[in-house]
Amino acid sequence: MNMKILFLGEIVGKPGSTIIKDHLRTLKAEKNIDVIIANGEGATNGFGLGKAHAIRLLKSGVDIITGGEKIFFKIDMVDFIEKTGHVLRPANYPAEVPGRGIKYLDVGKEKLAVINILGTSEFSRIHLTNPFQIIERMIAKAKEITPNIVVQFHAATTAEKATLGYMLNGKVGAVIGTHSKALTSDARILEKGTAFITDNGMCGSLLSVGGFNSDNEIDQFITAVPRRSKECWDGLEIQGVIVELDDKGKAVNIETMRKKFLEEVSNVSNS
Repeated sequence: MNMKILFLGEIVGKPGSTIIKDHLRTLKAEKNIDVIIANGEGATNGFGLGKAHAIRLLKSGVDIITGGEKIFFKIDMVDFIEKTGHVLRPANYPAEVPGRGIKYLDVGKEKLAVINILGTSEFSRIHLTNPFQIIERMIAKAKEITPNIVVQFHAATTAEKATLGYMLNGKVGAVIGTHSKALTSDARILEKGTAFITDNGMCGSLLSVGGFNSDNEIDQFITAVPRRSKECWDGLEIQGVIVELDDKGKAVNIETMRKKFLEEVSNVSNS
């Protein structure tokens, strides 16, 4: 039996987490989703993920929350990530960093391995292991447990994400890019059966600058004086991609999804 996985775009602030709380379970039933994976590192005011917001997202129906360079911006996540197996930090953080970068989920009679990895192109403040080196070892180990493996790659450049996608083509079911908070139009299945997209978008305000009020962001660019970004509530959307895996862990379908308060505005399907 095939497995359907919804990868939600980065959840930005209270607007993003609110539409997830209000609509995710209905969306899951409508689309017959088995597993929901969400990038949540912007869920707390757009910068990081706090314990309370992580718990709220998990209670709302998210199965796995992934992170990136902002995963430890909220200090209470340092302790909480050790106590929960449902929030992942990038696997290529130093070994002594709290948390883990892979999670095995029971999905019916099958297991799914979810790997969270961080790119290195623009995150120089974090001392990371090369993701292209560590990922091969992780996949080899995961294959001893399950053929169903998906990778969420949080990276800044399209080139880095595409490179990892082709490197893992045929080795995992999906490589899903995050970070830019812009849903890209390149969702496709690579020739060896790996679903790929450069970026799966965001959950929050589409009429904004990455989920934030545009006036504040404009002022920062004009004056070069930092200002606190304000969350925007205009034009809220749930964005993401749905990937379907067969019983061998190969992708048989990927489709992008945009919902504005559950009013479908776009649906692109590759098979």
